[in-house]
Parts: sequence; structure tokens; C-alpha cells
Amino acid sequence: MMFSSVRVRFLLLSLAVFVLDHLTKWWVEATYPLGASTEIIAGFFNLTHVRNTGVAFGLFAAHGADGGAWFLIALGIVALAAVAVYFRLAPLDNRLLLTALALILGGAVGNLGDRIASGGVTDFFDFYWGDHHFPAFNIADSAISIGIGLMILDSFRPHRAPDVDAAPPDPDAPPALS
Repeated sequence: MMFSSVRVRFLLLSLAVFVLDHLTKWWVEATYPLGASTEIIAGFFNLTHVRNTGVAFGLFAAHGADGGAWFLIALGIVALAAVAVYFRLAPLDNRLLLTALALILGGAVGNLGDRIASGGVTDFFDFYWGDHHFPAFNIADSAISIGIGLMILDSFRPHRAPDVDAAPPDPDAPPALS
């Protein structure tokens, strides 16, 4: 399957998200024991090593249930396949949509790879206000969330409808004489 050079550039963005996600997870795992935390901004933000066996932001955590882990892996593979097909079919001139899908692909591959390798995902961004903590997350979760936000933004933009009366140019046809 050949990709246009435009799609390849967006796949490089996916690769960058994947690499940054894995480097930061590796650093957190190597630097912080599970549960360890460092205050970065007092009363607002910590780096905290957490293990997430659920989906985004700890929802539906498996808590040791192997069937739940396999279900989340299968769900992740189906979602990743759907995003990949959408990426392949997205118009090349819609850079916002391609950026959104590339961010989602990179984040989804990062988290899915972790889930397959170890049954869970390393999270570490811990935002809070007083005693109220937002669920911890990572670079992959951030990329997926930003990508979804960009897709929502793109859905509100006007899009040109394809010209259904015009036939696509025949690549084998000789050039027209003027």
C-alpha cells in the first residue's frame, strides 16, 4: 500500500508522538518507583508514577482481571484500525484532520503497545486543585485528546463538496493540446 508524501509527513508526526511517549514513560519508570511523586507546581501539578490498567484517565480499570485486559486490547486494536482507515481516506488537502488523526494514531499505538506488553500503561502527569486530582495521564493520552479536539474543530469548518460531475483525470491520457 503506497502513501502519498503528504500522508508520510503526517505519519512522521505519529512516529514522533510514539517515540516521545515511550521515552517519557521509560524515564518515569526508571526514575520514580511506582507511586512516587515530585511536586512541580505547588497546589497544581506533580509528576507521579501511576500504573493504569483501564482506558483513558483510568476509566474501566481491569484491576488484575485478565479478561478485562484482553478486552481493552481488542477494543484498542479495533479503534486503531478505524482511525487508520479514516487517516487513509481523509482528503490530502485537509491538513487539520490529518494532523488530528496522526496525533490519535501515535497516541493509540503508544498506549496499545504498552497494554499488550505489560497489561497496563504508565501515567505520570498529575494535575490537581486542593484535594481534587484529575486522573493521571501521559503523552499518548495528551496526543489523543488534542487530536479529538482538532477533529471536533474540523467538524465545524466549512468543507468543499467534491465536484461529482467532473471525472477524475486519466493519468494515462496524453496531455491536452491548447
